[in-house]
Amino acid sequence: MKIEETFIKDLIIIEPTVFGDERGYFFECYSKTKFEDLGIDIDFVQDNQSFSKKGTLRGLHYQNPPFAQTKLIRVLEGEIIDVAVDLRKGSLTYGKSFSISLSAENKKQLLVPQGFAHGFSVITETASVMYKCDQFYNKESEGGIKFDDPSLNIDWGMNLGEAIVSEKDQILPFIENCNSLF
Repeated sequence: MKIEETFIKDLIIIEPTVFGDERGYFFECYSKTKFEDLGIDIDFVQDNQSFSKKGTLRGLHYQNPPFAQTKLIRVLEGEIIDVAVDLRKGSLTYGKSFSISLSAENKKQLLVPQGFAHGFSVITETASVMYKCDQFYNKESEGGIKFDDPSLNIDWGMNLGEAIVSEKDQILPFIENCNSLF
């Protein structure tokens, strides 16, 4: 397993070591011990999975403290553009976004720490996304940023006019008006 740092502090790409042969492949997508050896000490408490069709855009979501969540995102089937936005007001990269292609094929994972908004768009016919969280879901602490905030200039890999977006996500505020407590 290897890690790759991004230009945003604490936002990390994780690539597993894949063992393949004529039968297929095997890899560890998570090992507490191996993560600790890499300097990542997180106690995950909840696994979530979503299935979406092409053109779906989910996000950008976060939970405020004390229920803020670190997420470890990976794709089981299909491909997504995964996006994280730094909401840590003291950070040099506050308001900056990072995006990466995550797919069943490349097996990459993105570790999104507390203090970030997260979302993704589906660019294949379907996609199954799984993510681990270090805090349980708490409705009262949830927040979000509108996916098409012009100050973020996110390339979702699709025509936003044709995106399938929930009503809840369509009415989220831009980052300048979000309720982030980070």
